[in-house]
Amino acid sequence: MKKKDHSRREFIATGLLAGLTVAGCSSGKNPFEPAAAEQVQPSGEKVKLLSVNGEVIEVDKAFLKPVPSMPAVSNEAARLGIPGKKFVMVIDLSRCKNLKKCQASCNHMHQIHPGQNWIKVYPMQEAEHTAPYWQPTTCMHCDEPPCVKVCPVDATFKRQDGIVLIDSDRCIGCRFCMAACPYSTRVFNWEELDLPKAVADQPYSCETSIPQKMGTVGKCDFCPDMVRQGELPHCVSACPNGVFFFGDMNEDAVTNGAESFRFSELVKDKAGYRLMEDLGTKPSVYYLPPVNRNFPFEKEEQGTEATHKKS
Repeated sequence: MKKKDHSRREFIATGLLAGLTVAGCSSGKNPFEPAAAEQVQPSGEKVKLLSVNGEVIEVDKAFLKPVPSMPAVSNEAARLGIPGKKFVMVIDLSRCKNLKKCQASCNHMHQIHPGQNWIKVYPMQEAEHTAPYWQPTTCMHCDEPPCVKVCPVDATFKRQDGIVLIDSDRCIGCRFCMAACPYSTRVFNWEELDLPKAVADQPYSCETSIPQKMGTVGKCDFCPDMVRQGELPHCVSACPNGVFFFGDMNEDAVTNGAESFRFSELVKDKAGYRLMEDLGTKPSVYYLPPVNRNFPFEKEEQGTEATHKKS
């Protein structure tokens, strides 16, 4: 299989060399000189480049054009993760009103197939006489992920920063990972996705999870492309009630954008817990119980799934 991914340096070098070749460097004309119609104003800042003839040339920075659709990071860097980080999410069930803004934002940003969701919001109830509540459920990004152990082609992998991702370039669609996941958070792309051209033309990145491909598995990815830019995952920033907190366990800090807490104190003071703790998967998603709720439970009128009993 031909390796598609290159390092950032290799990609830039390839793009520049291709541009020089197309422009015809052998003519002696500087291929970076703008056409008269472009009317680009020189910045005065010079950049040294190596031409295809092996000559070092100086070009004004204003005349350089960015390489279109360049991946933010190489595939190797995406699989490695962000050094020194251990990402964690806390979901406050007392704040959830089932607005599903988190779901809509995730679906839009990841171009998820209609009818599928990476974030599922379940109506939950502990027992017959207890009050129901809403539970947003994402990939748990487990420290001991069973999905990674069963993947035969290393398409599902765990990074050093705790995020579990899927490399669709490697995924063969066997769905072993879906069977192994006890949280049922993965979906299968059965059909070709109708993607906007701007999205379909992008080079695939397992950090953005787009463009998705038919015959592969998708799931919540903790938005590592946003995290790498110092931004919050889309579900966190989209929720108007501050349900989702995201942060770095190593820094002992989580935030929903408006409020920030020490992670250790938040889960201790508010009796945080993880789903199916007895399985030993060690999830990176913690829940705060639905006490002192901000909103009453309002059942959906249509399309509501059966209320789940917490196990």
